[in-house]
Amino acid sequence: MDFNLQDKVAVVTGGGSGVGREIARLFCEAGATVIVADVIPEKGAETARMLSNLPGQAIAIKADVTRYAEVKEMIAAALKVTGKVDILVNNAGFGVLKNFGDTTPDDWMVDLGVNLFGTLHCTRELINHMVGRKYGKVINIVSDAGRVGEAFQATYSAAKAAVMGFSKALAKEVGTHGININCVSLGATKTPLIMPFITPEIENRLIKAYPLRRLGLPQEPAALVVFLASDSAAWITGQVYSVNGGFSMI
Repeated sequence: MDFNLQDKVAVVTGGGSGVGREIARLFCEAGATVIVADVIPEKGAETARMLSNLPGQAIAIKADVTRYAEVKEMIAAALKVTGKVDILVNNAGFGVLKNFGDTTPDDWMVDLGVNLFGTLHCTRELINHMVGRKYGKVINIVSDAGRVGEAFQATYSAAKAAVMGFSKALAKEVGTHGININCVSLGATKTPLIMPFITPEIENRLIKAYPLRRLGLPQEPAALVVFLASDSAAWITGQVYSVNGGFSMI
C-alpha cells in the first residue's frame, strides 16, 4: 500500500499536542505539508519545530475552532501559503466531566463548540474548495463515548455522536466529487489532556473495560488517520473506525 503523501497539504486542528501532534508527525514523515492549527500558538509552534527535520513541512497557525471567523482566517492563510488543501483532520477536542444535573448551558457549549461546531466550521470552510478540485479527504476524530455513551460526559457523547452522523451524511453528498469523509473513534488515550487526571489507581480501574488491558497511545489512532488520508483508502467513505483496545466492538 502507498502511504506517500508527498505534494499533499493537510490541515490538522488541535495539532499542538497529543493525537494531533502524532498525526502531524506521521503526515510529515510521509512527505506532506501540514498546517498545524491550535488554539495555543506556542503549542502549534512547538510541534512545527519538532517536525522540522522530517521530509514534509509543518506550519503553525493559531486558530480557535469554536470561532468561525478565526477558522476562516486560518484557512485563508493556509491557502495563501500552500495554494490548496487536500486533507482536513478535525482533531481538536475537549470534554466537560460532570454529572449532567450539575452542568450549565455554558458547559454544553464547551462540548458542542469544540467537538461539533469546530468540525462544522473547518469542514464548511474547506468543502467547496475540495469540491472544486474534485479531491479531498476529511477525517474526523471522534470518541467511543459517541457510540456507547459515557456517564458524566453526556453532552460530550452527544457532540461526538453528532459528528458521526454529520460525517455519514456529508459522505453521501460529496462522494461524487471524489471526496472521502471518515471518522476515527478513540477509546481512552494517553494524551496531555487527560493524563493529569489519571492516577495509577484510576488507570487500573479504567483498563478493566479494555480487553487489551491498557490505554491507547497517540500514535496508534494517528497511524489509521494516515491510511485514511492516503490514496490507498480511495474506496472508503462514510465509515467510523474505532481504535480502542476493544472497549466497544460495534
